[in-house]
Amino acid sequence: MKYLLLILVLSGAIASGEAFPHKGSSIMNGVPWYDENGKPVSAHGANIIRENNKYWLFGEYKTDSANVFTGFSCYSSDDLCNWRFERIALSQQQEGRLGAGKVGERPKVLRCPQTGEFVMLMHTDDLRYKDPCVCYATSKTVDGEYTFQGPLLYKGEPIRRWDIGSFVDDDGHGYLLVHHGTIYRLSPDFHSLDSCMVSGCKGVGESPAMFKKDDTYYWLSSHTTSWERNDNMYFTASSLSGPWTYQGEFAPKGSLTWNSQCSFVLTLPDGTPMYMGDRWSFPKQHSAATYVWLPMKADGPHLSIPEYWEVWSPQTGQGQELPGKQLSGGWAGGKPGDTFTQEFEGGCRVALYGTTDSAGGYAEITIRDKEGKTIFSTPVDFYSKVPATGLRWVSPYLPDGHYSLEVRVSEMKPNWSDKSKTQYGSTGYHVTITKIASAP
Repeated sequence: MKYLLLILVLSGAIASGEAFPHKGSSIMNGVPWYDENGKPVSAHGANIIRENNKYWLFGEYKTDSANVFTGFSCYSSDDLCNWRFERIALSQQQEGRLGAGKVGERPKVLRCPQTGEFVMLMHTDDLRYKDPCVCYATSKTVDGEYTFQGPLLYKGEPIRRWDIGSFVDDDGHGYLLVHHGTIYRLSPDFHSLDSCMVSGCKGVGESPAMFKKDDTYYWLSSHTTSWERNDNMYFTASSLSGPWTYQGEFAPKGSLTWNSQCSFVLTLPDGTPMYMGDRWSFPKQHSAATYVWLPMKADGPHLSIPEYWEVWSPQTGQGQELPGKQLSGGWAGGKPGDTFTQEFEGGCRVALYGTTDSAGGYAEITIRDKEGKTIFSTPVDFYSKVPATGLRWVSPYLPDGHYSLEVRVSEMKPNWSDKSKTQYGSTGYHVTITKIASAP
């Protein structure tokens, strides 16, 4: 998401979590982002709210070991490019729906116009996804510690569903979007649901998102393929209550929505809708899952992301090139333990380009200084159902000095199953690098 340069001290600051940011001005897609402490920005299934002249990003704070709730994170930014970790906005509870061994997903924060309170909507569940429930939490300030309030009720009953989204209309009314085509309106205080606007709109899938431009409402969703990517779709209407018209895909068919799943649409200050999507990476969801944020074109019934930009500026709305020079050509490893090493001089970042495909695995990336001390390490995901070649990882900034970059094929590969025990993910361990470059 960002062109964030993290200045390291030679003592290995990034390994100890003590990094000093060097601000950038671009969003970088499909690579891990780092906050002001040099740690991965972990905010998946996210939304953004604009408040106090800042952007506030809320999302799932993932682990690299299990799909278990550890908290919902809060980050802030002035420019959508450089992110500061503020806190875990909602922590694991001592018991109940967000206690130990529970699932918490897709937090959506809204400011209630009537009360000024900030309300967080979410999906809670057990680890088997057999106990879904839409719940909510509240805070007096956008960056405060949110208090879990329990189920969000409609006619006195909880909503027993999973994937959710949110939308606030021009008149201040807030709405809950539920998978498979249902829209509820929130009560004036946002603590319950007072009406059902649409029930079971045919064809709408999971991970719902919505925005309005001019007089048209756009309703985005993905097909039901677990964490696997697919060609997301959209519907349009002139009224929230419909009728809603299926319009097809908004990214080129077969691109699997540029290898991502929709989560939210943020309207930028100039009126441009910005698509926010996730590239899930199970089980390395904390360190290897990435984001795809791109400007959209919306005109009446027509919505599109016509081009994929690896690097772009949210200020100009234009794609950019990542400058630098090539350090090494290609390399490929096909079995766990295969290793490639490249030495280089610092005063730069290192950019890794490669090809992902259905047999791709995890690469273990390690940077060492001239004494052989590890100063940075991370997994990088080389799996995608549809082959794609491009930017895969960009290191934090490395000061002057001599370094070595090691790429090792991991014994672990991206694999998972859904609640029906259907198996997804990679068929192999391949890591295919097309080039390694330095970036000033």
